[in-house]
Amino acid sequence: MDLKSLIRDIPDFPKPGILFRDITTLLSDPEGLRYTTDLLTQKCVDANLKADYVVAMESRGFIFGSLLAYKLGSGFIPVRKKGKLPAAVHVIEYTLEYGTDCLEIHQDALKPGNRVLIVDDLIATGGTAGATANLVMNIGCELVGFGFIIELQDLQGRKNLPDVPIITLVEY
Repeated sequence: MDLKSLIRDIPDFPKPGILFRDITTLLSDPEGLRYTTDLLTQKCVDANLKADYVVAMESRGFIFGSLLAYKLGSGFIPVRKKGKLPAAVHVIEYTLEYGTDCLEIHQDALKPGNRVLIVDDLIATGGTAGATANLVMNIGCELVGFGFIIELQDLQGRKNLPDVPIITLVEY
């Protein structure tokens, strides 16, 4: 199946000069969603990425993260933006192109030694994925790898991630 044919390009979103890769068209296609989930699952199995937990960042990462966790028999842990989680949290601040942002995870979500696979819909610069990796590694977890549906290769986000397996399904 040609996943690129199910991903819509939206020019000048969210600002002029950006070409946004919209996965809502992929998500709305039942066969495309099933194929994407099965392919990501198979690639993780083939790479021997055994994880106790799949950790995913909001919001589109939640979709594929939870599906992958279900298929792999792992737990699912959401990483949210500041102030969205109701219990005590671990926090990591990270640098964006113009400023900083924060990510949070519940303090009781992971324990040292847990094996974690981080999943998101897209890797661009690697900032959010790298911050999430630092967050789980600061807890003492073992990062087993990353899974992404889309990789924007020109932005070289892989350079900003730890040296673990990185799985992507579609490259632009």
